[in-house]
Amino acid sequence: ISICRDLPNIEVITFSVNGISDLEPLHQCQNLSELYLRRNNIRSLDELFYLKTLPRLRVLWLAENPCCGPDPHRYRMTVLRNLPCLQKLDNQAVTEEELSQALVDGVEITAPPARSPVENGWCSTASSAARATTEPQSLLSCSLEDTNKTQDELDMKLVPRGKYSSFSTQETDCSCKKRNNVLNAILLLMEELDTEGLEIIQQTAVRSLQALQKKELQEE
Repeated sequence: ISICRDLPNIEVITFSVNGISDLEPLHQCQNLSELYLRRNNIRSLDELFYLKTLPRLRVLWLAENPCCGPDPHRYRMTVLRNLPCLQKLDNQAVTEEELSQALVDGVEITAPPARSPVENGWCSTASSAARATTEPQSLLSCSLEDTNKTQDELDMKLVPRGKYSSFSTQETDCSCKKRNNVLNAILLLMEELDTEGLEIIQQTAVRSLQALQKKELQEE
């Protein structure tokens, strides 16, 4: 999810069922209002430390992660104590009574989690340097099945490299990976949209494509 460091204005993120264990890349997403992380590999509630700096976060789905533990009440109280602005947690509305009780039963998180040698479950023996090298592939590796499903549902295909001048052969491997990560993230987020939302996306994409093609014709 390192791609999130390059998306400070993103408002909704859906990363459910992706093997994610590290939430540090999210701490710069200051406009984030909804975050869906169901069924990942988040082992410690200390990861909430990175979400405490997000002033607009109102919806969080964290259920079915190891950090939820055997005590649902303690888990919910701890989340609400550290994220008191939440309006919905795990698809359940937050009440004023819960927020008051969280001050008593919840545990305040004041420091980031200690990191183990394994980051996000990608490689059990890789060094931190190797992980940093392979990190941009994380989103693609995790969400390939979900992305393919979304493409099939929307009857969409990624634009082939070289079809437009903006994807020139001089484009670096790094920028290619970043572009593909952004495309896949957009496809995943589109799963949360209804018919009206998808129509807006379609209209916007058509206008952008027409503008790009017009620009290329003028350059030629």
